[in-house]
Amino acid sequence: MSNELKNIIEAILMVSETPLSVAKILAVFDDKLAPATEDVKAALAELQEDCAERAIDLKKIGNGYRFQTKLKYAGWIRKLQAGRPPKLPRALLETLAIIAYRQPVSRGDIKDIRGVSVSTEIMQRLIEREWVSQVGVRDTPGRPAIFGTTPAFLAYFNLESLSELPLLTEQRELGVIAREFDMPLPLEVLAALDDKQEGDAPDTC
Repeated sequence: MSNELKNIIEAILMVSETPLSVAKILAVFDDKLAPATEDVKAALAELQEDCAERAIDLKKIGNGYRFQTKLKYAGWIRKLQAGRPPKLPRALLETLAIIAYRQPVSRGDIKDIRGVSVSTEIMQRLIEREWVSQVGVRDTPGRPAIFGTTPAFLAYFNLESLSELPLLTEQRELGVIAREFDMPLPLEVLAALDDKQEGDAPDTC
């Protein structure tokens, strides 16, 4: 494996807005010049090792890879991004959490767990963000749609797979779970959790 291959992979990972799988990395090479899959994997492993003393990590998200800053530098980054991030409705986060932990679920399932109906607007926002998608229909009267999370959900919440979700042994705040598992939450999620301190918002978008 050449250093140039490692440099090429580092460059395309740096500019990519989404995690890149090994297959997508190989796709940028001409067929005659494409490296072996094993060489790409070896280059990724070396890049991960190179990050040991740097401010960034090469993180595996789902079946792809991306560079991201280390959690210890989050305070400085938040100062750079000063200002209130876009607000996420509390009901949206609760709905997303139910889908993530109980998938596949229908809107009726979500209502049974939350105790209130989930609005069409909230489901639409989750689908538009590509965090949730319809994964089928349930073989019951009415054939209700059932939903699950997507690779974009894993990427946004910095998860390699759903198995990395914190275990839920009791009902706790997302912020508490995140601190226990050293899991960084996006700024707009933190803002929604902060709003909980000021009182619950209506179940709307």
